[in-house]
Formats: sequence, structure tokens, C-alpha cells
Amino acid sequence: MTVPLARRAHPEDLPRVAELAAEHAAYEKAAPPPADLAVRLHRLLFDTEAPRLRCLVAELPDGTVAGYATCAPELSTWDAAEYLHMDCLYLTETARGHGLGALLMAAIRAEARTLGLTLIQWQTPTWNDGAIRFYDRLGATSKEKRRYSLPVD
Repeated sequence: MTVPLARRAHPEDLPRVAELAAEHAAYEKAAPPPADLAVRLHRLLFDTEAPRLRCLVAELPDGTVAGYATCAPELSTWDAAEYLHMDCLYLTETARGHGLGALLMAAIRAEARTLGLTLIQWQTPTWNDGAIRFYDRLGATSKEKRRYSLPVD
């Protein structure tokens, strides 16, 4: 391989994806993922006939996984239609600015097409100016909202 590529994650990529997810959480000033994240991801991605989650990785020419993106189909009540929700897109600091984000976004778009979906939605922190500029350059539009979470127990 002489050029970077975006591809679907393989089971052997999951320890690296878990490392990247921990970096991503720290970057976004969030709590770290659980220690068994790679095992949990394996269950969601590979231990079922109809995986709920999809994971794509950005691979450098030397084989290093330098980033990842995850997505899953979701529903919009207002549109009465499914869309693809991109939950994460993260590249290591040294991998940013080299076209890998665009490769991952193209792979996410291809995933949406494969699923027969016509829209992708995601969110990014309001302070993440680099990501906002990147998404704006792609032609994406944004809406101001707050994201809430509520523990069940």
C-alpha cells in the first residue's frame, strides 16, 4: 500500500480503536471509555449477524491505524425516516490535515449508500474549531442544540 486508506475495521484493529477512543475522550475532556472497550466493540461489530454498529479506520501507508469513525442507523420521527448517525470521527493529532478525515467521511457516505440511507447526522463540541471548519468545507450544515444524557439507574 502506498497511499492511506479508509476501510472497515477488522477484529484485530479493535485494541488500537480502543486506544484511539481513549485519546478521543481525553481530547473532548470526557470520561475515559471502559477498560474492556475492545471486547464490547467486538460484540457490537462482529458477534451478531446484523451488527448495530459500523467502524471504519484510517490506515496509513505503513499499516498504522491513525483514526477511526463509527456510525449506526437511527430514526428521525420528524422525517419518519432512517439516517446514519456518525457517533465518532477521530484522527491522531499528527494524522490531521493530510486528507484522512475526508477519506473517513467518504467511507461513512458509502456506508450510508450501502444501507439505503440518504442523510448522515453527527455532532461536535462547540469549541472544536478545527472539526467545525472541516465539516463546513465538506458542505455540511449545523444546528445549535444541547446533547443531554440521563442514567437509567
